[in-house]
Amino acid sequence: MAFEGLADRLQETLRKIRGKGKVTEADVKEMMREVRLALLEADVNFKVVRDFVNRVKERAVGQEVLKSLTPGQQVIKVVNEELTALMGGENAKLAVSQRPPTVIMMVGLQGAGKTTTTGKLAKYLQKQNRNPLLVAADIYRPAAIKQLQVLGEQINVPVFSLGDKESPVVIAKKAIEQAKEQHNDYVLIDTAGRLHIDETLMNELNQIKEEVRPDEILLVVDAMTGQDAVNVAQSFNEQLNITGVILTKLDGDTRGGAALSVKAVTGQPIKFVGMGEKLDALEPFHPDRMASRILGMGDVLTLIEKAQREVDQEKAKELERKIRKMEFTFDDFLEQLEQVRNMGPLDELLSMLPGAGKMKGLKDLKVDEKKLKQVEAIIRSMTKEEKQNPEIINASRRKRIAQGSGTSVQDVNRLLKQFQDMKKMMKQMSTMAGKKKKRKGFKFPFGPF
Repeated sequence: MAFEGLADRLQETLRKIRGKGKVTEADVKEMMREVRLALLEADVNFKVVRDFVNRVKERAVGQEVLKSLTPGQQVIKVVNEELTALMGGENAKLAVSQRPPTVIMMVGLQGAGKTTTTGKLAKYLQKQNRNPLLVAADIYRPAAIKQLQVLGEQINVPVFSLGDKESPVVIAKKAIEQAKEQHNDYVLIDTAGRLHIDETLMNELNQIKEEVRPDEILLVVDAMTGQDAVNVAQSFNEQLNITGVILTKLDGDTRGGAALSVKAVTGQPIKFVGMGEKLDALEPFHPDRMASRILGMGDVLTLIEKAQREVDQEKAKELERKIRKMEFTFDDFLEQLEQVRNMGPLDELLSMLPGAGKMKGLKDLKVDEKKLKQVEAIIRSMTKEEKQNPEIINASRRKRIAQGSGTSVQDVNRLLKQFQDMKKMMKQMSTMAGKKKKRKGFKFPFGPF
């Protein structure tokens, strides 16, 4: 999970000071020593750590904090604000050209996921009702052109290619001409990468830049490489003047050094983060929301956005009706499971709940994907009638379902009991919500899950 190690350390450190009615300068000094160690262990650039600690310390020992009614809470507020500022302050939007198409150069080293991220960005733009064109300008890496074409087919986005005989500069120039003719409003140029930064690579990228004058130059770096990612970002920025960074594999980066250092070192914002392998697993980066998650305050806004994006509102209303009338079936359960899966890994979603780190059993919860697939297999081995009316599933049916799903009768029994318990719980929750609705005009925001 993203920032897991850093989040644990910082939350534990801040917990000691949170409830204090009186905070001394010595308390702040001790806390900042722990914060400094936590950030250094997270592979945050040491200069960034030094400046961050000094800024927090200076504000935290000010009169408005030490003499406030809740000094412990005020110190945490300062840490949250400074952490947000460190990562960029606010979400940095993509550029929009006054005269379409908006041209985006995608740059980076080999292995960072540049080509895949280019496809993900096209998918993201599609969801914003944009009409992007992908450009295969990496003529050196074997199969790079084919990879982009396959991605284009998967998301139904056109790919411009002249093979590997023309120069990348010519390819980029002609792609923009075609985009104007076919009314594409974004052009994403997938440029070549190398295993390391060299003069040849930078010369070629600068030639493309001079020819097409891109509105954005986005650097794709692997978040899990920590300080190496920051060094790469600094080098690219010095030679190309990048306009933003996309961090890939942030979902697997338990330390978070790159995310916390890139903006401070390069001066350029993190615009997007990769949070999984799926083509829709690219998210705008919100520094304030990420700071809240790191400090255990949750990220409810992102959770709601994910739900609103993935959950069908009409189906949610129908589901609410079924729950109230105890008509919830295994078919409905499968549908809900799929919608939740589309929102992302369940442990990642749970981490967005405020105080999730302090909830007993929730902090160390690891969702076993094999168990979910087992549940799915059991349900899919049922007949239509059994899914609609689980009470008819007798001993012989349970044996057949177990054989069909490659599980045991005990597994089937367990699922049937859990399903009945869940239906009762959901009925109770729905009844409570209904009473609230009558009293306060309560509304289900996006269904029961």
